[in-house]
Amino acid sequence: MAKLAFLGLGVMGYPMAGHLQAAGHTVTVFNRTAAKAEKWVAQHGGASAPTPREAAAGADFVMACVGNDDDLRSVCLGTDGAFAGMDNGAIFVDHTTVSAKVTTELYAAAKALGVSFVDAPVSGGQAGAENGVLSVMCGGDDAAYAKAEPMIDAYARICRRLGDSGAGQMTKMCNQIAIAGLVQGLSESLHFAEKAGLDGAAVIEVISQGAAGSWQMSNRYKTMIEDHFEHGFAVDWMRKDLDICLSTSDEIGATLPVTALVDQFYKDVQQMGGGRWDTSSLIKRLRALSA
Repeated sequence: MAKLAFLGLGVMGYPMAGHLQAAGHTVTVFNRTAAKAEKWVAQHGGASAPTPREAAAGADFVMACVGNDDDLRSVCLGTDGAFAGMDNGAIFVDHTTVSAKVTTELYAAAKALGVSFVDAPVSGGQAGAENGVLSVMCGGDDAAYAKAEPMIDAYARICRRLGDSGAGQMTKMCNQIAIAGLVQGLSESLHFAEKAGLDGAAVIEVISQGAAGSWQMSNRYKTMIEDHFEHGFAVDWMRKDLDICLSTSDEIGATLPVTALVDQFYKDVQQMGGGRWDTSSLIKRLRALSA
């Protein structure tokens, strides 16, 4: 069993930290809203700290799951940042979806302090975090990853090292690129079925058993048919991720025409007031266009 810190108790981090505590580790949490940390301690045990540095003090591993590049820098760097409190040889595991640029920056900053940094973004959404079945894609030094993997297993269905620092974030970009096209395709399929007068649920029952089947189809078709979009990953966050994908594609010379198009469709959803709707709300845009 290890001494751990967990920074960021959002819809993902809250249950992930809970799984670590339930696995028998000693967990100290930090959250910008202290009341959320106090609630977590009341529910799971462990302890809370007022700053990332104090949470990280003496920890073998420090996990983070925050919002974006700037949020991650704020919990890592500075006099109150986690790096300032970490012991030589400790390992920082970042579960945030951020740019490969900030990952490279923080990997170097950690290494200069004798701390290891593993980028480990996750896929599986809130339900995956709550059920402990996330897909975790990692980058970083092999030795650090080997030590961190047993900790990550507390909330992972699969955890893999894909390469050196930044490889985890690059793989998460592949994940978001694939999802963008899948959700748009599913939205168009259900929209077409509605316009054709077909029973959408019956259509999905048949086509999901063939080559068209996907996680998105199995898990989102019912709420899409019901025009209910309060589940899963929000459009605002998806646009943040797709911006990272598109910026990186320019840097590495990749061509992402479908991703760029779907990003604009999500922009339309935001303008409809749907920034906090889940990503399957692309169908709502189609319904509005054909109304």
